[in-house]
Amino acid sequence: MTDTLYDETAAAAAASVIRAYSTSFGLATNLLGSRVRRHVRNVYALVRVADEIVDGAAEAAGVPLDEQRRVLDALETETYAAIERGFSANLIVHAFARTARECGIGRVHIEPFFDSMRTDLDTAEHDDASHDDYVYGSAEVVGLMCLQVFVNAGAPLPRDPAPALLSGARRLGAAFQDINFLRDHADDSGRLGRDYLGVGAADTRREEVLARIDADLDAAAATIPLLPADCRVAVATAHGLFASLAAKLHHTEDLTTRVRVPNPMKAAIAVRAAVAHRAPFSPRRTPPSRRPPA
Repeated sequence: MTDTLYDETAAAAAASVIRAYSTSFGLATNLLGSRVRRHVRNVYALVRVADEIVDGAAEAAGVPLDEQRRVLDALETETYAAIERGFSANLIVHAFARTARECGIGRVHIEPFFDSMRTDLDTAEHDDASHDDYVYGSAEVVGLMCLQVFVNAGAPLPRDPAPALLSGARRLGAAFQDINFLRDHADDSGRLGRDYLGVGAADTRREEVLARIDADLDAAAATIPLLPADCRVAVATAHGLFASLAAKLHHTEDLTTRVRVPNPMKAAIAVRAAVAHRAPFSPRRTPPSRRPPA
């Protein structure tokens, strides 16, 4: 696709969202190769806007619950329409649609995401089954969208990622989400009245969740070397940042305090990832967009 001024403006709008909302993902995204970086920002921006409809800005603006649902439904409808026609008057949707068209992101990824966002409007407490459904839609499919980008950005036609990569993307997304559930427990339960994990003061339940997170992180780490070379450092950095958060959560009993990774530690994690996963330069290597994922 040939970028136009409108396309470039839409991409810039998406990039501004990740800069404003996430230092950790912003850091990791900056470490992606130029082939994929813009596309991942486009995915993040749409996901963040949808999340704000059900979690933050819409409520703060006094939008009633039923209207929040209508706004969310309209965003989903516009997303499908934009992918079909290749244009949206909504800059964030336009940026995402261009990425979806190039990288093969479709309804199989988008529908579960919006379903999970709707769940936030009517479900306050989750059991194991509803937790798993919610995490699949809110986080695992976002990982799958990013994987579609990693494998297909710049390719003539989108193709399906290898099964091992699909599993790794899902488990990394699930680990990220459960870590955020634990570190955001006070805000989720206090401000939003939600309990995604059933942890509360139950130490045994909390340890079960942390054990699941550790297993998911370990499984995801094993698939990072299978990713295209221009994605490995960024994914390893994101993995390292959240592994550090998980380690802090193992030693933090007070769920009212949101654990964080200090900036110097973030930088050190990024350096370690670069040392471990940076592929040596070779002018004979096939360009990343043409390489198989494994």
